[in-house]
Amino acid sequence: MRDGHVHSKYCPHGTRDTFEQYLENALKIGLKEITFTEHLPLPINFKDPSPKNDSAMKLYDIDSYINDINNIKEKYKDVIKINLGFEVDFIEGYEEETKSIIDKYGVYFDDAIISVHMIKIDGDYHLIDYSVDEFEKLITLFGGINNVYNKYYETVKKALDADLGKYKPKRIGHLNLVRKFNKVFPYDYSNNKILCELVKNIKEKNYELDYNISGKRKEHCEEAYISGYLLDLVKSYDINMVLGSDSHCANEILGETK
Repeated sequence: MRDGHVHSKYCPHGTRDTFEQYLENALKIGLKEITFTEHLPLPINFKDPSPKNDSAMKLYDIDSYINDINNIKEKYKDVIKINLGFEVDFIEGYEEETKSIIDKYGVYFDDAIISVHMIKIDGDYHLIDYSVDEFEKLITLFGGINNVYNKYYETVKKALDADLGKYKPKRIGHLNLVRKFNKVFPYDYSNNKILCELVKNIKEKNYELDYNISGKRKEHCEEAYISGYLLDLVKSYDINMVLGSDSHCANEILGETK
């Protein structure tokens, strides 16, 4: 009845579908609550590693995004609960800059998630979910797929521990996003000590998890990002999960793709 991870026309790597299109499809499947979690703008002194420079919303759009959601909240107030949210991209080494943005805009947060899309090596940042070719380069750079997974889990742990102020999100986005290309680069992550410790820390710090199903739509993944061994581990700690479609177009709310 709730979708806690939805993008919008303000996502540079999404579509131009309107908020109304997302919401009408949400109502068709009986949702009672939805959170729009657009990517919070990246620090202005950080160079986006995406070749298209399209990882996050631009700073000049943020006020329009907030105003648009407040307007649709009023329009749909009698039929669905709409949360104004953000997806905060954790960037190792840019904690203070990220905190500064959250401090300024966190007062508007109804709901939010914090995610890791980028990992750092030798001062450079790399997207873990950009393409098969880029992931293969990461395997080479890190000296093996096991090291890529470990670095990803270590970075999520840093996101969990980081002091990002009083408005820091309390839900981790798409844990195990590193498995986006697992059909091409299979890896048995069960009993990974870093992951086991990470999940334990998530419970101790009373964080939620984004039960992100978008991996099922990805041809090289075909699984929810929390599934298998990780799902069993999360359940063993009784960690709360919130369904997230991670929709980047309105039809994905219905489980379809364009």
